[in-house]
Amino acid sequence: MIKLLPLMGDIGPAVRGLGWEWAIEDACATYVAREAIVVTETEADTLLQAADTLYDMLVASIPDPIPDDLLQLLAIPANLWAAVRHSWNDERHWHLYGRFDLAATPDGPKLLEFNADTATSLPETAVVQWASLVASGTSDESRQANGLFEGLSAQFSQWLELNLDLEPSLLLVYLPGSAEDEANCAVLAEAAREAGFEQVQLCPVDDMQVSVAGEERGVWAPMEGEQWQRFGFLFKLVPWEILAQEEPALTADLSELLLSRDVIIANPAYALLFQSKGILAWLWQVYPHHPLLLEAALQDLPGHSVRKPLFGREGQNVAEMREGQVANEVPGEFAPQPQVRQRWAELPTDEQQRLYQAGVFWAGEGCALGFRRDKAFITNLSEFVPHILG
Repeated sequence: MIKLLPLMGDIGPAVRGLGWEWAIEDACATYVAREAIVVTETEADTLLQAADTLYDMLVASIPDPIPDDLLQLLAIPANLWAAVRHSWNDERHWHLYGRFDLAATPDGPKLLEFNADTATSLPETAVVQWASLVASGTSDESRQANGLFEGLSAQFSQWLELNLDLEPSLLLVYLPGSAEDEANCAVLAEAAREAGFEQVQLCPVDDMQVSVAGEERGVWAPMEGEQWQRFGFLFKLVPWEILAQEEPALTADLSELLLSRDVIIANPAYALLFQSKGILAWLWQVYPHHPLLLEAALQDLPGHSVRKPLFGREGQNVAEMREGQVANEVPGEFAPQPQVRQRWAELPTDEQQRLYQAGVFWAGEGCALGFRRDKAFITNLSEFVPHILG
């Protein structure tokens, strides 16, 4: 049973003191709970260590060289195969961060999925849940397992160090019209500045210009005064598979530029190997009955299971299955995709029977916890709940 502690006070002053007013705008703060989950230090350590172990398992599970059969099984778009293989074989293509979604079961944490490419909830995890403790009169940062900002900064620093031949300029792009994505990029931008990037710029992906010809070869974005700048580093909060499907020409140009080292891109194309939920079935084949895994397959499972689109997002088209029949499904636009099946896991509940899912951020290592809760399936609209170590 989940234990909750009320959080009183206004989070505004603490967040504004950082100069991060955007982190408490409606797009973020309205669904952050005014209470905290009480987590023991042992429970927190177990979740963080699970993320470390799972990441090592993911890396070790990928054959070298990467076979076509695996790329097909994971439904990786064919126009990204070269970029996936190239980035996997060159450590300069650095995986900055991701978020493991875990079920805390009586048998220990179980992997639900890994958001390896464009994981969000950075402002809620790094800023707002910390501010909720400050507002309640708890200024001791050790009362929270929350080293996300420090982890991101260290990862940016390492990425920069690995690519000293490129200009230390970073462009972060996001889908136009998404205040949430812009806020997530703003956290990453602050971490990049702290890591030593000399020029950091945010813009919607539609404002980015990409050229593969002549003196204009590279990735460009507008600056103040109607000036344009070329960037050596690109972070895109735009899923690789959506780029591949909806913008094949742009995908081809970006692939050419990363292969020629005119630009380095994060998260790297190989993050798709882990982003595809087909990896859940692959991990079960490589590590059958591992205590951190739930049984998973690309065909129906007997009994109680969940069916997920391989590249579904925001909980869309996730279905509860009983003996191969749909018992409940979240509406969405990803139904035509290939589907993975995963053994059902009971999430912990509170006295109101709300379900809780742990989000464990990985940034070089497991570094931060955050929780989502809902009455049914956890989606991007589910309430974010801070935590406190007690």
